[in-house]
Amino acid sequence: MDEQQSQKLQRSLKSRHITMIAIGGAIGTGLFLGSGSAIHAAGPSIILSYLIVGVFIFFMMRALGELLLEDPSRHSFIDAIQYYLGDRMEFIAGWMYWACWLTLAMADLTATGIYLRYWFPNLPQWVGPLVIVVALMLINMINVGLFGELESWFSMIKVLAIVALIITGLVLILLHSHVDGRTVSLSNLVNQGGFFPTGPAGFLVSFQMVVFAFVGIEMVGLTAGETRNPQKDIPKAINTLPVRIGLFYIGSMIALMSIYPWFHVKTTSSPFVQVFAAIGIPGAAGILNFVVLTAAMSATNSAIFSTSRSLYALAESGNAPQRFKELSPQAVPTRALTFSTIILFVTVILNYVMPAGIFDVIAGVSTITFVFTWLIILFAHIKFRQAHPAGITSFKMPGYPFTSWLTIIFFFGVLVILLFIDTTRIPLIISAIIFVLLAIGFNYTPKGKKK
Repeated sequence: MDEQQSQKLQRSLKSRHITMIAIGGAIGTGLFLGSGSAIHAAGPSIILSYLIVGVFIFFMMRALGELLLEDPSRHSFIDAIQYYLGDRMEFIAGWMYWACWLTLAMADLTATGIYLRYWFPNLPQWVGPLVIVVALMLINMINVGLFGELESWFSMIKVLAIVALIITGLVLILLHSHVDGRTVSLSNLVNQGGFFPTGPAGFLVSFQMVVFAFVGIEMVGLTAGETRNPQKDIPKAINTLPVRIGLFYIGSMIALMSIYPWFHVKTTSSPFVQVFAAIGIPGAAGILNFVVLTAAMSATNSAIFSTSRSLYALAESGNAPQRFKELSPQAVPTRALTFSTIILFVTVILNYVMPAGIFDVIAGVSTITFVFTWLIILFAHIKFRQAHPAGITSFKMPGYPFTSWLTIIFFFGVLVILLFIDTTRIPLIISAIIFVLLAIGFNYTPKGKKK
């Protein structure tokens, strides 16, 4: 084996990088663009949706953290799945997770095309995705440290935007200001059709976009092999999750719907941009559009990182062609990165052929594949705790086993809800078929033939 092939991923990510990557995974296009569809479906009750989903996401992340810290030498949670659930489930989870990030990147790239049309109304929607995917691929080829630095700045911009919205909402509420002829007030959350204006059905339908807002949050589980101090950095990133959920998701939704009537929110642009445009602050809407554009680029950047590392891990374990585990002199899995990015060019074609509605379709597929992955993580954690009842003393899953099984039931419930939504029924069935095909396909891999 030559020197290039014998290299390993480098531990170049600092504590600051891991914390901001976790934040970047929690704040993305699902919040900045997808929340428009969720608000349209559920009204103010979307706040409760974010709270409920956030609680179960936290439990899933704690399970993931305990899995990773059990053996920090593992490159990612895929390795833990192999250890506790076997080679077949490792094969399924690895390829499903690779597909997760591909579809998420497609959704985020589609969002960039939508955002750019705010400034350039006549710009074809496929142009933005084409330019951005090429630029980010080149950045990711340099080294993981640059990825971490870029993601840190992207995440900081997103955080500042959300904090600005919340502070603006608070000031307008205290001053009893008027926007579009309506008084800005917390009472707007219940005075315009009630807290559940679209009824139980609308509330349940909103879960698809709310769950989509959280997809990618488990990316901390892919950084374990490139983290300088996983025992310290990973728990810190996961434990700050409740604060982020409360401030970024719930806080921003309360501020947004206190300022702007929920039924006026359009699904064709970011609600954040719509609110600042309605307030009338000169240039604010344009600035916010730049922010949400960077948010989409951030999520795409994370997706390119994740797909390349997923494919690298698959090759390392013998579940993908061995050429994908070759590293560049900068310890970047260049072939895995290039292959994954080339597939992302499908997004350019999709945005050329069917620009209207493509975001919601891709978001549905992404949501489903991520939920499948989260369920596999939870089952792997249960197997781990059955083998090690004491768990990880310094980072034990709270309320195990009750919280673990309750979280599994909740995510299965989300899949049942998606089965009854027209736009997600077909993607759910397709995802289930892919899961079965992967399970069967494992029999034809070198590992499967040995069984």
